[in-house]
Amino acid sequence: MSDRPAARVLFVEDEANLGSTLMERLTRSGFEVTWARSVAGAQAELARQSFDLALLDVGLSDGSGFLLGESIRQKAVGTAIIFLTAMGDPQYRVRGLELGAEDYIVKPFNYQELVLRMENGLRRARFCGTGLNRVQVGRAVIHFPAFTAEVEGRTTALSQRETALLKLLVERRGSVVSRDQILDVVWSRDDHPTSRTVDNFILKLRRLVELDPETQTVIRSVRGVGYQLNGDACREL
Repeated sequence: MSDRPAARVLFVEDEANLGSTLMERLTRSGFEVTWARSVAGAQAELARQSFDLALLDVGLSDGSGFLLGESIRQKAVGTAIIFLTAMGDPQYRVRGLELGAEDYIVKPFNYQELVLRMENGLRRARFCGTGLNRVQVGRAVIHFPAFTAEVEGRTTALSQRETALLKLLVERRGSVVSRDQILDVVWSRDDHPTSRTVDNFILKLRRLVELDPETQTVIRSVRGVGYQLNGDACREL
């Protein structure tokens, strides 16, 4: 862990043995952990304090971890979310990621991998929350600390990876950013992403910022290399 203050983690798990063991290990690893055993308990903790990361079981005794994660994404946009669950079906993973989660980890899991993924999520959250504030990118106004985009008066929530990718392109506007650079900053190599993963995220961002996603006047493809944000289509507000 670094010299910065311990990351505050909301850990939501209703299985007592796993909960106590994992809380103890995370605390020894340098995290400041609050353990909630239910949705209601988690909501009470969220009303009392803010967290840097939420580590959520999906199948809780009094409700859905997915719905809890969705609420956190709406009300505490700076909190990174990781789902930790026994439900490994692809449809559940897709749903979790669509809700804006940083990661979806299936039990049983390797503890060191969990910590690494938590640290990666926290790093992305810090990257999104520092420096740039509000920036016009094409037809969208991006509010980086709030993880939102506004288009024609309508506000859309962005995942932390989408926000981090946009921020990287904005910071290096006018320059070509390679897929490898994007993977290093937005995903990190241990996430096992592919270049196609980057391309799919770019497609989503083009639908947001381009007047016509097919024309690529805001985010340009540089064949065989990566992407370039048109500096003329970007200004700080």
